[in-house]
Amino acid sequence: MRILFINSVYGTGSTGNFILNLYKLLNSFNYNSYIAAANIKQQDNKLLINIGNELDKYIHVFLTRIFDNHGFSSKNVTKKLIDKINDINPDVIHLNNLHGYYINIKILFDYIKKYNKPTIWTLHDCWPFTGHCCFFEYVNCNKWKNQCFKCPGKKQYPRSFLIDNSKRNYGLKKKIFREVNKLKIVVPSKWLFNLVKESFLNEYQIEIIYNGVDLNVFRPSHKEFRNKNRLVDKFVILGVANKWEYRKGLNYFLYLSKFLKKDEIIVLVGLNEKQLKNLPNNIIGIERTFDIKQLADIYSSADVFVNPTLEDNFPTTNIEALACGTPVITFETGGGPEAIYQGGGMVVKNKSVEDLYEAIEYIKNNRKEFSAETCREIAVKKFDYKINYLRYLDIYKELIN
Repeated sequence: MRILFINSVYGTGSTGNFILNLYKLLNSFNYNSYIAAANIKQQDNKLLINIGNELDKYIHVFLTRIFDNHGFSSKNVTKKLIDKINDINPDVIHLNNLHGYYINIKILFDYIKKYNKPTIWTLHDCWPFTGHCCFFEYVNCNKWKNQCFKCPGKKQYPRSFLIDNSKRNYGLKKKIFREVNKLKIVVPSKWLFNLVKESFLNEYQIEIIYNGVDLNVFRPSHKEFRNKNRLVDKFVILGVANKWEYRKGLNYFLYLSKFLKKDEIIVLVGLNEKQLKNLPNNIIGIERTFDIKQLADIYSSADVFVNPTLEDNFPTTNIEALACGTPVITFETGGGPEAIYQGGGMVVKNKSVEDLYEAIEYIKNNRKEFSAETCREIAVKKFDYKINYLRYLDIYKELIN
């Protein structure tokens, strides 16, 4: 059986690591799997297909910034990809993020429909059924249910500074993404499942498969980060993001720093240079790290992982922290609370700094209730990718048959 993955990235970020882990699982069962993604560096591997180049990406970005036509550029690049798909002749095409300035969705789906290719589509956000944005609840927008227009998130990813084409994009996606004979949609959270059910994609069969992590990588470590940074006597509050922005809740950490006691400190991973320059003394800032072992050690060094995201699908950072034995605190938004089980953390209903700090103090004063052993056990039982992703193998067989 030949499986072809298509995604914006490979081996980095939550979706890139999702592909990597599923790829490893398929290899363990001797499946022939190929990965097509933008900006793949390992060109020596014939199973990895690089989609486009930096120039094409910049052109796609430029056209998006001006005309708000994300997903409708990269025509020649997508045609070249289809030539490679024909060479591989996969039994199943497994789609993931189709946003990311690298592919033309109309050309791709015209091909899938014409050749009736069995297709599974794992949705990692809401972009497939909106006219522009990936998330909308945090700005209180429900236009996606009927017709997008005058998008309140136009200047958010994938941002457009001039034209608002959300109405046109919505209509095109509705036409392009529907009426695929052999398509099944998978989502990683009940939250996203319910949204898809209300969207124009509700004609398809939809299934929930929770994300998983590699428990051999994300596991309790010797806490070298804590020792190197002289945090042995500190209560460490950790935040991690690929990119810190308003939706991810960076401002909550900045306000939270004003509440901290002398024995408490915040560590933030994923900051850019500008953000690093404006941190208070009780926040240690780190740029994004691509060293997974180092990241696992940072998780292990923390006393609590705080995820104040205003909206997310099913944050992989939550389950990475649990796998490293660290309890999680998150707001009652998106699919984040679905990873929180008894003893593994707390869900804060009100999006306030005061309530967030109250939850931090509760975990600090009741550490036995949120032990590293309990957190690790939750990850082992619920979020082992080797167990969760076995369902994908069944779906591939079902689609072919």
